[in-house]
Amino acid sequence: MKAAILQHACVRSIAVVILLSGISDVRAHSRKSMKLNETAFAFAEQLIKQGHVIGDRKGAWSEDRPSANEENAFIRQNGFGEYAKWHLGIDDRYPENTKSRYKFSYGDFRNIHRCALLAAKARARQYGYIEIENAAAELERAIKEKPPINTRLRHQAAATQADIHTLKNSSVSHLCKSVALTLPSRQKCIDQFW
Repeated sequence: MKAAILQHACVRSIAVVILLSGISDVRAHSRKSMKLNETAFAFAEQLIKQGHVIGDRKGAWSEDRPSANEENAFIRQNGFGEYAKWHLGIDDRYPENTKSRYKFSYGDFRNIHRCALLAAKARARQYGYIEIENAAAELERAIKEKPPINTRLRHQAAATQADIHTLKNSSVSHLCKSVALTLPSRQKCIDQFW
């Protein structure tokens, strides 16, 4: 009876070793099939030099990343060649004209997102794609070295400047009359808006 139990345990141990070996072979094969998209890396460096960067917070990529519909529309308008430029990884297991081939996106087809680089770097580290991890880290460093022209903030600042200009040119006394019941003097009203 003990011999049967030991034999059964030995067979299970061998099965586990074979299974783990197979899993590691699959992971090694997938690592070999994933490579850095050198064209995308060069394109990203150019975008950074031109200031097309959104310096957003960590974790914002889930909100900022393009939807599947936006990706499809971009591909219809620009083709897979342009779509590939927005992805740091190429998975050779998939054909060229498929979305599955391109991994580790870093932007929204207009600007690079810092949060996308952080996500790509973390995911590349998780799966052992060292070349892609290093590329994402290098792009992140380049962003830190060159202060980004954050287009969202630039538009907000322009809108704020326009609002201030409009407010200065509008009748401040009209504003003060509308709040005269709450403010004891016109000067306090003017001070509040400047």
